[in-house]
Amino acid sequence: MPASILTSPTAVLSLLVAVESRGGVARATTLVAAGSSRYRIARAIDDGRLVRVRRDWVALPGADAELVSAARWGVVLSCVTAARRLGLWVPAEDRCHVAADPAAAGGKPDRATVHWAKPIVPRPPDALIDGIQNTLALVATCQPFESALAIWDSALRLRLVDATALRRLDLPTAARQVLEKATPFADSGLETLFRFRLRWLREPIRAQVVILDRPVDFLIGARLVVQLDGGHHVGAQRAADIAHDAQLALRGYHVLRFTYAQVMDDWPAVQEVIMHAVAAGLHLAR
Repeated sequence: MPASILTSPTAVLSLLVAVESRGGVARATTLVAAGSSRYRIARAIDDGRLVRVRRDWVALPGADAELVSAARWGVVLSCVTAARRLGLWVPAEDRCHVAADPAAAGGKPDRATVHWAKPIVPRPPDALIDGIQNTLALVATCQPFESALAIWDSALRLRLVDATALRRLDLPTAARQVLEKATPFADSGLETLFRFRLRWLREPIRAQVVILDRPVDFLIGARLVVQLDGGHHVGAQRAADIAHDAQLALRGYHVLRFTYAQVMDDWPAVQEVIMHAVAAGLHLAR
C-alpha cells in the first residue's frame, strides 16, 4: 500500500481517534489489530501527534498523566487511585496506588504505592486501570478498615459490584471481612465512617430516614437528628437544609450538624457532643 494512503489525513485521524477512545494511551499492537499500521504510528510519532511512552505503548500529547505513568511502568492504577477514578468515595491520598504482578520484570515508580499482588480477576493486557473487583480487594488490604468499608459501601451504592457475585470470588481474608459489613445504604463515605465509629452506641441509629418529606443523614433514637455536611453543602442546598432543620426543631427534633472536616479530623469532639446529647435524653420522644 502506498505510503501516501497510510498517512492520509483520514488515516491519521482514524489512528488518533482510536487512541483517544482508549483513554489517550494505547498499545501499538492493539492499534494495528484495529486496522492501523506500524508505519502510520511511527509517522504520527515523528510528526508529534503521538508520543512514544514505552515499547509498544503510545499516547496523545497531553494525555492523562496517571495513565501515561501506568503504561510507562507496566502497571495498572488500582486501590484508592482506581476507586477515585471510578467515582467512589475515597479519603485524601497524596500517593498514586498501582498494582503489579509479582512476576513482572522491571523497576516501578518511586513516588507511588505499589501493590505486588496477583489479580482476583484476570486483567486484559491493554488495561491501565484495574477492574473494580481487584481494586476493592487491594483497598481492603491497604486501607484502615473503616476507610475500606466506606469505599466498598460506595461501590455497592453505585451498583458497580454485586455482593453476591463478590462472595463467589477468591477474596483475601481482609476483603471478606469488609464484604461482611458492607451495605449499599450509606449516601456517602462520610456516613459510613460516622455509623461505623458509633457502632458501640447502644441506641438505634438509622440512616436516610425521611422526615417531613426529606431524608436526614441519621436519626439516633426517636428524636436526635444528625446531619453531615459535605462539599456540596453551599448556596441553595445549604439554605434548604437550614430551613428543614428549623421545621424539625418545631416538631420536637434535636438537630446536630457536623462538617466533613469535623468528622474526619476532630472525631473525638464530634463523639463527645453526641454522647452528651444522648446523656441528656435528646434522642428520646417526650
